Amino acid sequence: MQNRLRILGIAMFAFGVFGLVVGGYTLYRTNQGMNSLQAFSAAQQVKLSYDESGQLVDRGTTEGAEKIKDLVRNDWGYALEDGDLNSNDPLVNTASEYMYQMGTIAYHTLHSTVTVTVPEDVEYKGETFPAGDYEFVNDGRYWTGFDRQHPIEGPAREAIWTGTAHALIGELGVGAVTASTLTIGLGLVGVIGGLAGTLTLLGLGLIWAARKPD
Repeated sequence: MQNRLRILGIAMFAFGVFGLVVGGYTLYRTNQGMNSLQAFSAAQQVKLSYDESGQLVDRGTTEGAEKIKDLVRNDWGYALEDGDLNSNDPLVNTASEYMYQMGTIAYHTLHSTVTVTVPEDVEYKGETFPAGDYEFVNDGRYWTGFDRQHPIEGPAREAIWTGTAHALIGELGVGAVTASTLTIGLGLVGVIGGLAGTLTLLGLGLIWAARKPD
C-alpha cells in the first residue's frame, strides 16, 4: 500500500511540476504580448479626454461621453470597466479604452451630417430629386443601412462611412480583442498555477506519507 501511495505521489508531483512549467511559459508569453500591446499603444499616443475633475468627456462635455458609453454598453452589449477609464492614465491601452474609443468614432459617424450634390434632376422610385445640394443627416445608420441606389443616400453613405472610419474601427477592434485575450491569458496562468501547485503539494504529501517508518 505504501508503495502504491508513493508511486501515486511521484506521478502527481511530476504532473504538478509539468503544470508549473507550462504556467510559467504561458505567463512569459502573455507578458510579451502585454508589453507589445503597450508599446503599440504608446507609439500611437491615442488618449481619452477628461475634465479637471477626472470625468470622461467627449468634445468637452460629459454628456457626450455618456452617450458613447450608452452605445457601447447597450447597443453593442459590451461591459465597460469604469476602473479602466482612468484620468491618471488616459492612454488607450486596455480593452475598455479601446472599445470606448471605437464607440467614439462610431457614434460621431452614426450621427454625422454631410452635403450631397445632385448634378442633374434624378427620378428614383417615382420621386424626382431636382439638381442641387442636399443636407443629409445620418440617423444612426451603419454601412449596410443605406439605400445604395438612392441619389442622396448612396453618395451620403460613401461620405459618412469613409475608409478611414472603417480602418480605425477595425484597428481598435483588434486592440480590444487583443487586450481581452491577454487578460484571459493571465487568468489561465492563475488557474494552471493553482492546479499545478496543488498537485505538487499533494504529490509531496503522498510521498511523505508513504515513506517507511524509521
